[in-house]
Amino acid sequence: MTDIASIAFRAKPRRLLSSFETWPGWLFYAPIPFVWLYLAARHGNLTLPTISEGLALLGSKGRAHLAPYTTFMTSEAQDETERRARLAMQKKGLEFPIVIKPDIGQNGAGVKIVGDRGALARWLAAFPYNVKVILQSYIPHEGEAGIFYFRKPNCERGWVASLTLKHLPIVRGDGLSTLRELILEDHRARHLAELYFARNHKRLGWVVPEGARVRLASVGNHCKGAVFKNGAAHITPQMEAAFDAIAREIPGFYFGRFDVKFHSLGELQRGENFSILEINGGDAEMTHIWDAEETLRGAYETLFRQYSLAFEIGAQNRAAGGRPVSVAAFLAEWLRNRARLHRYRAEE
Repeated sequence: MTDIASIAFRAKPRRLLSSFETWPGWLFYAPIPFVWLYLAARHGNLTLPTISEGLALLGSKGRAHLAPYTTFMTSEAQDETERRARLAMQKKGLEFPIVIKPDIGQNGAGVKIVGDRGALARWLAAFPYNVKVILQSYIPHEGEAGIFYFRKPNCERGWVASLTLKHLPIVRGDGLSTLRELILEDHRARHLAELYFARNHKRLGWVVPEGARVRLASVGNHCKGAVFKNGAAHITPQMEAAFDAIAREIPGFYFGRFDVKFHSLGELQRGENFSILEINGGDAEMTHIWDAEETLRGAYETLFRQYSLAFEIGAQNRAAGGRPVSVAAFLAEWLRNRARLHRYRAEE
């Protein structure tokens, strides 16, 4: 176990769940369109933050930390899709286990850790045809974090505005209880029992051996059952400098979230020995709002500050000659992605 468990989750939280943690997404995010429209009216453009979302390939500093990956396009024929996947893995030297995910990240939809060719083939069947799929090496470090970065175009240095430490929940067997019973007996897991039951439905009747640790979620995403903790107190100048150097190599990148895995929290604080899993642009959020001790007011204030900064950065980029995407193009892409994401969730 890395020191993320001993440091970030040492003290028992005052609350096991925040007041809004189990709300449906449509309810929690209901005020956000109004915030977006207010900021759009204030700055005179509905899609202004998209100027800052033009992600490019990582530079040399970022590639040094990037978890090895490859991409390929799915085919209408399942056999051809599987062949392309195997060929892409072979060219990149990737071996099982690997992480498979769509090239549109949102709430972990479509993400799966697969351990062999059979599992890969079964999961590929959930993907629509003619879409880009990412295959990435599985990084075994238990430490996982979301690091939200900002830099204003007229500033020399950027900063880390949010650090979220992620914990994959576990239960420990006693040799007598089934997994279902262990979930219901756990002080936090029982509040999310339906989620964990759905993700572990094939083994709920299994009597877990004494002392055995069973992970209830395999992906560091809150919607998948991971536990998030506000790690703001652990942000250091060395960490900020490391991510600022990586971000500055990406043309047009001024804000977004780096999802990383790390060996120890101390190393992450020194900007060392971490692996980048994903970079999320303008549609990312500061995920520390899902800390159980966060208040609804605090979460909305955080999101408002985030969007305000995004529009401010977009306005500066517009003044420098940047052009946001059209509203029609923005909505068309959003609708396409939503349709795909519903397909992935249906298959989970």
